[in-house]
Amino acid sequence: MPQTPAFDDLLALIQDRSAALRDSVAGCPDLDVRVPSCPDWSLRDLVAHLTKVHRFWAAAVTNGPSGKPPTVAPADDTLTAGLLARSAAATGELVAALRAAGPAVSCWTWWGESDVPTTSGAVARHQVREAAVHAFDAQTATGTPRPVPAVVALDGIAEFFGVSHGTAGPWPHEPARVGLHAAEGESWLIDLTASGSDVIDGRQDTAADLYGSASDLLLTLHGRLPLDSLRSEGDRTTLENLLSWPDLG
Repeated sequence: MPQTPAFDDLLALIQDRSAALRDSVAGCPDLDVRVPSCPDWSLRDLVAHLTKVHRFWAAAVTNGPSGKPPTVAPADDTLTAGLLARSAAATGELVAALRAAGPAVSCWTWWGESDVPTTSGAVARHQVREAAVHAFDAQTATGTPRPVPAVVALDGIAEFFGVSHGTAGPWPHEPARVGLHAAEGESWLIDLTASGSDVIDGRQDTAADLYGSASDLLLTLHGRLPLDSLRSEGDRTTLENLLSWPDLG
């Protein structure tokens, strides 16, 4: 399995992927254009969403251990005029909060039922994935889609299974084993049962397998690319069920 980037590298990747989103939006003359992968949102909505997310998680990390999510004060728009400036300020706020906390501070997260730690380090890791997927959303809307960097995508796949699958509850279909194989040389073997989803070791028989770049695998798991963007083997229904579970809407 790929190694999760070091904490300082995660902070740099949050900045990098958030800047990639803003760079794409900055070149678009119409911020009301729809985002194909998030059809209820315009580009303006997408930037506002990332801004809100970054301020929320900055507050969660700053608050430290808590049994409930933070209350976030409304942004003071007089301090940073402009949509993209507010987004950049929020990213800076998040990274500053994470850097001040370090990787091991406990804080509220929504994935407490999973095996993933409820720590500032886990928040940083999750926010890399969130910014990366939304950067792709923005690039798609502006006609400039780019692959997710491999270091982000490889760890993002592992984090997706830990957090998104780890909080999804029982697998609602017949038990199955699925393999995902990245062109960069990493693979994940997933057992799907009434107990949920488990990443297992070894080379074992599977009902189905998916092959592609780490970027394409991650984006397909997030519903940003169709199943047919990947090479697949085995039972297609199992793969369709995998990609519709959990519900990320």
